[in-house]
Amino acid sequence: MSAFDPQARIAVLERELAWAHLKIQALTEELRQQRVKMLGPRSETLSDLQLQLLVEEEPGTTRDEVEAEAQRPPIASAPPRQRKPHPGRQRLPQSLPRVEEVIRCAEQTCKQCGAETTLIGYDESEVVDVEPARYFVRVTKREKRVCCCCQQGAVSMPACQPRIVEKGLASDRVVVETVIAKYCDHLPLYRQAAILEREAGLEIGRATLDGWVMRVGELLQPVVTAMRQDLLKASYLQADETIVPVQMHDKRGADHQAYLWQYGKPGGETVFDFCMSRAREGPRKFLGQWEGILQTDGYQAYENIGGPKLVHVGCWAHYLDSGLIQSEMCGRHTGRSRIGIN
Repeated sequence: MSAFDPQARIAVLERELAWAHLKIQALTEELRQQRVKMLGPRSETLSDLQLQLLVEEEPGTTRDEVEAEAQRPPIASAPPRQRKPHPGRQRLPQSLPRVEEVIRCAEQTCKQCGAETTLIGYDESEVVDVEPARYFVRVTKREKRVCCCCQQGAVSMPACQPRIVEKGLASDRVVVETVIAKYCDHLPLYRQAAILEREAGLEIGRATLDGWVMRVGELLQPVVTAMRQDLLKASYLQADETIVPVQMHDKRGADHQAYLWQYGKPGGETVFDFCMSRAREGPRKFLGQWEGILQTDGYQAYENIGGPKLVHVGCWAHYLDSGLIQSEMCGRHTGRSRIGIN
């Protein structure tokens, strides 16, 4: 056998590796026994990692602490994560109408014998498709009738159907789609004006579109009033306010900081009340003499509103941030009762 035989060299290295593994196991066991000797016989049930932490990280550990650690039940290992089966390709909703397109074979004769082939079925595939919006002009003609016999009767015509924007150039459908696009799809009015000009060739200013939105808001006011009345029947409400920039016509060059006051109940409706300021008059006017539990943040405008039996509560997050705990610990509590809930 040659001194440079690779097989012999591999055999020597494998024996040395096996010997090194045995040496490591012996030293590891020797180290474990030394740690058990230091911590006492109760530590024999501990794992190597627990022994290492107690000896190296907590050198002042007492025998009682070791015994308590040994009696602790082992931490159950987390169950293996089960992979959910792939649901496969998503099925398109059955509520969508189906429009079939049949692609016929270019050759309908057999390549072998030349006879006409027979249709045995179809290979079907489904994709979602869309028809682009198509703008058109709806021409409404109202009949005008008159009596030709006596020629004394007045001309009669059917009454005009009520519309959202009277005498406007846009139908109710266009107005409603504008409002939906603005508030549901967050599409600004200036972009909708550009879309109308591109798709329909109509130049409609943003002021006109804004007038449509305002008119829809006026027509929905009775619905908002009914929602407010139903909301105030609850015994527990939550309130908050948020900033809304408002463009003014006083040529100041800066937006006015107005506020949307939000009132709602868990699982119920939410009503927004617009006010030009953050003054107490906003919630006072909305709530009136309502009596119940009102949960808000620490803003002082919510104090001294509602009926005499109204209970004002907060939440722990605002309670901790407002410094009330520190003031109470220092004996500077104002004496006003406050309740914090989650």
